[in-house]
Amino acid sequence: MDIKLTLACEDYDRTRALRDGSVKAEGIDLNYLALPVEEIFWRMLKFEEFDVAELSLGAFLVAAAQGRRSFTAIPVFPSRTFRHRCIFVTSSSGIEKPEDLRGKRVGVPEYTMTAAVWLRGLLQHEYGVFPGEIHWLQGGEEQPGRKDRVDFDVPPGIRLDVIPQDRTLNEMIESGEIDALMSPRMPTCFLRGSPRVRRLFPDFKQVEMEYFRRTRIFPLMHVIVIRMPVYSENPWVAQTLFKAFCEAKDLCLSRLHDSNILRISLPWTVAEYEETRQLMTEDYWPYGFAANRRELEILHSYLLEQGLIKAKLELEKLFAPNTLEAFKI
Repeated sequence: MDIKLTLACEDYDRTRALRDGSVKAEGIDLNYLALPVEEIFWRMLKFEEFDVAELSLGAFLVAAAQGRRSFTAIPVFPSRTFRHRCIFVTSSSGIEKPEDLRGKRVGVPEYTMTAAVWLRGLLQHEYGVFPGEIHWLQGGEEQPGRKDRVDFDVPPGIRLDVIPQDRTLNEMIESGEIDALMSPRMPTCFLRGSPRVRRLFPDFKQVEMEYFRRTRIFPLMHVIVIRMPVYSENPWVAQTLFKAFCEAKDLCLSRLHDSNILRISLPWTVAEYEETRQLMTEDYWPYGFAANRRELEILHSYLLEQGLIKAKLELEKLFAPNTLEAFKI
C-alpha cells in the first residue's frame, strides 16, 4: 500500500506533473499543496507542518549551521534564477549603477533570504560594494510586520534597522523614504507603472546573460526537504521523490520545445528555449548534488563572508545519502 505524504510546493511548470498526477512517485500517495513560497517557508520552519516541502536554501543552511537538523534535503532545486532584475531604485535617488548604492538606504523583506544573500554577494564580488557600505532596512514588502524566518545575530559592521510596524517597503520606495529595494517580487508600485520607481538594470536580461557567460553561475534559491522523522522511518522515499521530480522536470522541458502546441501564452517561447540552451547547454536546470556543488559552495561562501553562518558546513551531510549517487545498469 502506498504511504501518504503531503508535499508543499509552488505550482511550477517543472513540478506540475507531480501535482496533476502525470508523474507518480513509486509507492507514495502524494498530496501536493500548491502554496505561495512565503507561506510554505514560514509554516515549515516554524511548525514543520508538511512531510516534504520546498524550502529557502539560505534559511536551510543558516538553520543547519545553528544546529537545527529537522530536515534532510534531496538535491532538487525547484527555484533558481538570476537576481539582477530584482533591484529597484527610486527615480530621485541618483542611483544609476551598482556602485551608487554605497551609503544608500536599501530595503529587504528579510535580511537572510536567499535572494538577498546572492545579491549582496553579487554586489561585493562583481561591483566592489560591500554589505557594510549600505544601510539596510528590513520589513514587509506589501504587508506590515514581516520578520526574518530564522533567528540570527546582526553581523559586525552591518547597519540593519526594522521599518515601523505599520509601514511597507513598497510604500517607502515609492515615497523615497528608502533609496532602493531588493526583492524577488516586483513591488506593486512598479507593477502599476509608478514613475518614481525603476529597475537598476533596465536591460536585465542582457546583464544576466553576460553574468552567466563570465561566471557560469545559475543561482540556486530553493531546495526540497523531508522532515527527518519521515525520512528515518522510510529512507527509500528520498530516492523515489528525487526520481519523480527529475521525471516531472524532464517532461516539462520536453513540452517547452514542442513547437506544434503553444502551451505558454508567449509567442516566442521556442526561440527563448533555444537561446537558453545555446547559452547554458541542454541540461541548464540540473538536479543532483554533484551537478550543483559549485553553486551550493558559492552560496555557502557568501553566507560565511556575510556573517550569517559562523563555521563551514559539510554540505553533503545535509542531503539524504541515498540521493548523492544513482544506480547504474
